[in-house]
Amino acid sequence: MSLGNGHARATPRFTASAAAAAAFALAGIVCVLAGCGGGGGGGGGGGGFPIIPPSGSTPPPTSGGDGDGVGDDDAILASATVAGLCAAPRAGVNPATGAAYPDKPGTLTDEKRWVRGWIDETYLWYGEVPTTLKAADYATPVAYFSVLKSPALTASGRAKDRFHYVYDTERYRQLSENGVAPGYGMEIAIVRSSPPRNMRIAFVEPISPAANAGLQRGAKIVEVDGVNAVSSTGTENVDAINRAISPQTVGESHTFVFEVGGVRQAPITLAAAKITRTPVQNVKTIDTGSGRVGYLLFNDHITTSESQLVNAFNQFKQDGVRDLVLDMRYNGGGQLNIANRLASMVSSPATTSGKVFERMVFNDKNPFHLTPAQTIYPFLGTSRTGATLPTLGLSQVTVLVSRDTCSASEAVVNGLRGIDVKVNLVGGTTCGKPYGFSPQDNCGTSYFAIQFQGVNHKNFGDYGDGFAPDCAVADDFGHQLGDPAEARLAAALAMRNGGACPVSASAKTQPELEKSGTADEQPYLLHRSPLREMRLLEAAPSPG
Repeated sequence: MSLGNGHARATPRFTASAAAAAAFALAGIVCVLAGCGGGGGGGGGGGGFPIIPPSGSTPPPTSGGDGDGVGDDDAILASATVAGLCAAPRAGVNPATGAAYPDKPGTLTDEKRWVRGWIDETYLWYGEVPTTLKAADYATPVAYFSVLKSPALTASGRAKDRFHYVYDTERYRQLSENGVAPGYGMEIAIVRSSPPRNMRIAFVEPISPAANAGLQRGAKIVEVDGVNAVSSTGTENVDAINRAISPQTVGESHTFVFEVGGVRQAPITLAAAKITRTPVQNVKTIDTGSGRVGYLLFNDHITTSESQLVNAFNQFKQDGVRDLVLDMRYNGGGQLNIANRLASMVSSPATTSGKVFERMVFNDKNPFHLTPAQTIYPFLGTSRTGATLPTLGLSQVTVLVSRDTCSASEAVVNGLRGIDVKVNLVGGTTCGKPYGFSPQDNCGTSYFAIQFQGVNHKNFGDYGDGFAPDCAVADDFGHQLGDPAEARLAAALAMRNGGACPVSASAKTQPELEKSGTADEQPYLLHRSPLREMRLLEAAPSPG
């Protein structure tokens, strides 16, 4: 049995089997521990992602048609001609629009034809999609969609498109609007994925089952439901760990044993609840010998984060901070307009006025019929409500980053660098996703395929292998986030005003610092929903 080595993050895997279809209905996507491209999230995001891979590889696609009497037709049709023709049409009112669902009776073949047409129209690298793929070889539109992508590699040898996936539309709506999902409210970071496993709480959501149980960052999972979570092997034990770590329904309960500071604690039973994320946490002003430094933990670019960020920056202005440490080590991205406003608040109107936060580069078909001016996303000076944003007027900012820092979070870094705001990175190399999309629902499935590359005011956007840190620092689970003694924050404070990266910052010999098996690896969050690792535009027009 293969339990994964913890040194790679694979892209999401889809199969044509009924089991995969059932898993999709619950979770939106099927991932494995050795590396879900969607990221992590130890019950905070929840939703049925296995944290330890089962033995064997993903089964091949199932051959054959849909049984709907339609022949194997691989002609590429305009997606609009088959949109909303569904094997299982939805009834009732769409809560996102207030109007009836547009679904009409159709077949899986219709849904697959829509997928193929939509990819051909909007996918950034539509010309790189293999032409030998046959729709009939894939039992579902989800399975077919999973292979309709570029097979090209980055300079380092990673897949160029590691971000191609689907999500249940209604679950996606709830997550994107409110960050609500079943879970315990604790994010789990994987320090080591194979026995002896090391799974630590990265942070805890306020007012959650985990918080109510007194759990904090750094606690190590050593047992779940009587199964040794550190050393156990075998399918039955692996399944038990998966079930406990990734609750699928509200009210589902499991018993955990944690180790804190090397001491085994009493068992704790946690019941999954609907977790509403608090994307901005630990807002504080730190007094130093050379001025006041603002710090905040920012975990999700979701709608509710905007007002929380505005409140934080108003506090920083009132406190007279002279520098800022923005902790996005666990922030996979989200809405690009949030990233834009965050970058604007870091800088000043004088610096951002007339400048491009991000320009979107689409395929040569110009699928959304945008003029050149419409592809430009200028820095925003106002909130969604039209209120003027508070600004700090900083010429430099330090961002704490890791392999979980992705997409819209990377856009903050790239956008600021495009207007010559110095961005110091402390931690680990970021995920490398200068791409984005406007998700499209069809028949209850939201499809996410890369539709544009983002470039900054200087037309730079080539970071498919991520941004390397200026100061490499291992994640420190021995201190709480926001503690000036926490290794990454301590390094950021030490580097102020041109100071050097502390030599000891990345040393594996420090007992409070945890790294995975090789020197260049970082701990990473598990089964974070794909929603939390993206760069999202607000709704785009339909391709014509």
